[in-house]
Amino acid sequence: MRIKLLALVLLMLPLAAFAQNTPVGRWKTIDDETGKVKSIVEIVQASNGTLSGKVVEVLQSDRGPNPTCDKCSGANKDKPVKGMTILWGLKADGDQWSGGTVLDPAKGKTYKSKLKMLDGGKKLGMSGCVAFICREQVWVRE
Repeated sequence: MRIKLLALVLLMLPLAAFAQNTPVGRWKTIDDETGKVKSIVEIVQASNGTLSGKVVEVLQSDRGPNPTCDKCSGANKDKPVKGMTILWGLKADGDQWSGGTVLDPAKGKTYKSKLKMLDGGKKLGMSGCVAFICREQVWVRE
């Protein structure tokens, strides 16, 4: 029985290492201007291989404890930020994920996005770009 348990643990180690090298999981979003943790975003992988991210917790907002996306248009207009999908359509592209879109709920604007793993999977570089102007936030794995 011990040998089977040990074998199972050894077989799972590569999976744990792989999980750390993908953006899939929960991330603390860090405001690139203030350095403060703003929210927790959970990134998941769909059956087609694309990644998306949803706000599961709002930790800090200058618009109160339950902010809404009042500057958004369309389906997200005036919807709560908590539970909102803010990252979608990212596809694996070598050692990063690109071709996606990120929504900034504070501004109600969307940007082209890409992700890359940093610090051995402990951090995530999330870039939002308009034309050739990009801004990067570094998120920390929860």
